[in-house]
Amino acid sequence: MNRLILLAFAAIGISAAPAAWAGELWRATGLEQPESALFDAANNRIIVSNIVGNPGEADGNGYLSVLSLDGKTITQHWTDGMDAPKGMAISGGKLYVADITKVRVVDLASGRLVDSIAVPNAVFLNDMTSDHTGKVYVSDMLADTIYRIDGDRPELFVRDALLASPNGVFADGDRLIVASWGKGIKPDFSTAEPGGLLAIDLASKAISPLPGAQTFADLDGVIAIGDTIYATAYMTGTLYRYHAGGAPEAVAHFKPGSADIGTDGKSILYVPLMNEGEVAALKLD
Repeated sequence: MNRLILLAFAAIGISAAPAAWAGELWRATGLEQPESALFDAANNRIIVSNIVGNPGEADGNGYLSVLSLDGKTITQHWTDGMDAPKGMAISGGKLYVADITKVRVVDLASGRLVDSIAVPNAVFLNDMTSDHTGKVYVSDMLADTIYRIDGDRPELFVRDALLASPNGVFADGDRLIVASWGKGIKPDFSTAEPGGLLAIDLASKAISPLPGAQTFADLDGVIAIGDTIYATAYMTGTLYRYHAGGAPEAVAHFKPGSADIGTDGKSILYVPLMNEGEVAALKLD
């Protein structure tokens, strides 16, 4: 599986040039395969996960960086000692980081790695989010599974083929929004059937496809601002916007490699451009 992941991400990185668009505020450069960008509201900063190598290999190369809100690097190596860190979530003064089959726990004040939570049966942990009660959720893209962590205790939340390789997750009130990569993943990480947007009721765990947003792209990151959902498609570098009852609309294009997006919750998106080693900040209309 590690070889498959390495070949796929290497192949994706040689595709076409990006299209510029007027909403871009800045780009932070000098990062190393940035996979996720998380807005830390309490400390007015952006935390970025750097994979540095094979996304599925436990090689000890991964680390976290810290950016200012204007895209300047505050600390390049803020937290070391990880393998291939991806999605992140904040809860209870701690930062949770998906790292292949573990969830790393980082002290948010110091950046010190304080714990590693092994997730039994995990294959490829990817994105993370936290709900209003402080519980943390992490997707397992290659196992059609989402786990929930309460403190330091991981538990199975949902395992279902309907999740279709769940990648992005975002807690939105009483539901979890899921961006699926798609069904039948091939060696180049294209799919037999592309993914779409889903919602999971946090109480009942019922899975509901979002109307009009099915089988349209191999999706990666997802966030919601008000009644608008934004999602990235890694394979094409497309950023989509979706309103309930409508159809997904492409609003920006980058090189392939746009990953787990973050937001300030108001008017700015932070888009990791994994194959370019950059994070782009976009101002919404």
